[in-house]
Amino acid sequence: MRTRSFGNSGPELPEIGMGSWQTLDVPEREQPLADEVVGAALDAGTTVFDSSPMYGRSEEVLGRALEGRSEGVFLATKTWSRTQAAAEARFAEQLDFFGGHIELMQIHNLVDWEERLAWLERERDAGRVGLIGATHYSAGAFDELERVMRTERIEAIQIPYNPYEREVEQRILPLADELGLGVLVMRPLGGGSLVQLSPGADELAALGVDTWAQALLKWALGEPRVHVLIPATSKPDRARENASAGEGAPFDDEQRRLVERIAGRDGG
Repeated sequence: MRTRSFGNSGPELPEIGMGSWQTLDVPEREQPLADEVVGAALDAGTTVFDSSPMYGRSEEVLGRALEGRSEGVFLATKTWSRTQAAAEARFAEQLDFFGGHIELMQIHNLVDWEERLAWLERERDAGRVGLIGATHYSAGAFDELERVMRTERIEAIQIPYNPYEREVEQRILPLADELGLGVLVMRPLGGGSLVQLSPGADELAALGVDTWAQALLKWALGEPRVHVLIPATSKPDRARENASAGEGAPFDDEQRRLVERIAGRDGG
């Protein structure tokens, strides 16, 4: 799978990773299915996996699914607790889930970001965290996200990006590029009406893909300031399908415009 530099100084990462929101929060009896989903992604070349304490049991389930197969995996998760003491207690559990080291630790939705950032810098200095990031799902919080980025104390951001959510093109992506930050994309498949669209076979053929999901992923990869997409799935076949969208070239401007027309968002 092709790779693109993750920020100016980070590791080389595959462009299609795997998220875990609403997909790996399963009871223990369903661990075998989670193992199959994660295994399918790994077999297809996926090495970036993203989770969060906000996602219920997803971190624990993901950690178990990666047991014995974590070599070369880039693990991204988050801190989301309301107090520093709770954040540190959860972090101890996260280290247990993921083998004592987390490649990217993100401040989820900017919760208490000033205190969390100082703490994560200490954890990075101690070698338990590789990179520090910040996330937010809402365009209404992008002013604050920009403030965090301009501190130059983080190495990555995670933001929504798809044909329906393009606000990051205005300021966030240009600033990330200027600062050399890695960019992870949540919700690359949009959700709701975007995912439910059913382009015709001729439209998919014109795009050179088999499925609409692959078209959406290649659309996002066509934005050169994006590094990693993290679509989530609970199905092994979909994990393989998503990973295959990283093969070959991302969409060029003409192909991206066709996706936008199909989505009803031509012209941004």
